[in-house]
Order: sequence, then C-alpha cells, then structure tokens
Amino acid sequence: MTLRKWFHLFWTTMLVGALLGIAAGLVLKLTDQNYTILGLSAVGLNLLYMALIGATISIVSQMGYFSFMIVRYFGMGMIRNARTWDLLQWALIVITLFELVFLRAINSEGDWLPFVPLPIILLMVSLAVAYWKMNLTNAKGFLPTLFFMVVVTSLEAIPALRENNPFGTFFMVLPLLGCNAWQILILPKVLGNNKSEP
Repeated sequence: MTLRKWFHLFWTTMLVGALLGIAAGLVLKLTDQNYTILGLSAVGLNLLYMALIGATISIVSQMGYFSFMIVRYFGMGMIRNARTWDLLQWALIVITLFELVFLRAINSEGDWLPFVPLPIILLMVSLAVAYWKMNLTNAKGFLPTLFFMVVVTSLEAIPALRENNPFGTFFMVLPLLGCNAWQILILPKVLGNNKSEP
C-alpha cells in the first residue's frame, strides 16, 4: 500500500460517504417534511450538512476498516487453526445480530419486533457484499467480508443505535454500509491483486 493508493482509497471513500449522506438526508426529508439537520430549513445548507456528516461518517468507516485489518492480522497470528478462527467469526456474527434485536429491546423496555428489520437488512446487504467480494478474490474472502460488514458496521453504528432513533440510525447506517462495502470491494483493485488472498 503506497501513499498514493491510500489517498485514492481515502478520498473515494469520503466521496461515497458524502453522496450517501445526501441520499440518506433526502430520503428522510421526503418521508418527513419537518426533518431538518441542525434546525436548518434552507435546502442548500441542509445538503451541505448532509454531505459533511456523510463524509465524517466515512472517516469512522475508514478507522473501522483499518482497525479490522489490524485485529484480523493479530487474530490470525494468535489463533493459527483456520477452523477455530472461522468458528469465532461465525459466532461473533450471530451474537452481533442477536444483540441488535434483543439487547436494544431490553434497553428500550419495549417490544422486540421493531428492532428486527435492521439486522435483517444488515445481513442481506452483508451477504451480497461478501458474495461479490468472493467473486472478486476467492472463496476465502467470503467470511472475513461478512464479518466486517456485520460486526464492524454494528460497532461503528453504536452512537446512532444508542439513541434508539430510527431516523438517526438510518442516517448513520446507510453511509456506513456504503463506505464499508466500497472499501472492502475496492481494496483488491487498488492494490492490484484481484483473485488473490483477501
């Protein structure tokens, strides 16, 4: 990874985050006419803030991605058995999806059904991205990508999840999913090693 390649990854991810921030904001504005960001009603200022917030979320996504790569590197060094490492990843994926429903329901002291759509959507998007990654690289790319898209995205979204606000959750999770998918799919191309070890 050269500095030039890293800059390319950084700025393109930030652009993806800004565009998805605008898209998320526009969807929220269309579904709720009273929705504003920072109390601003001017369309231009709202679009600017949506783009800035989306770009900021992309930086959170990038920190999560590089943290994931470091933790994965050390984890694979400590747990040398590939099967054990894979089982650990599967277990963390299942625990994360479970907690996205039941821990949030317990904390809100309400029904758990309203919390079901987020993990289902997260899992569906993650499976699609993992399948795509597997086609870009090889079969070994599926599980790490699925783990990253489910577990790391959930960790990155904790500030929005704590608020229990569906609008805020949507506004943060959409750019996070897009930026995470972009990074993990584009990295082999940036490094020039498609169809290789992820």
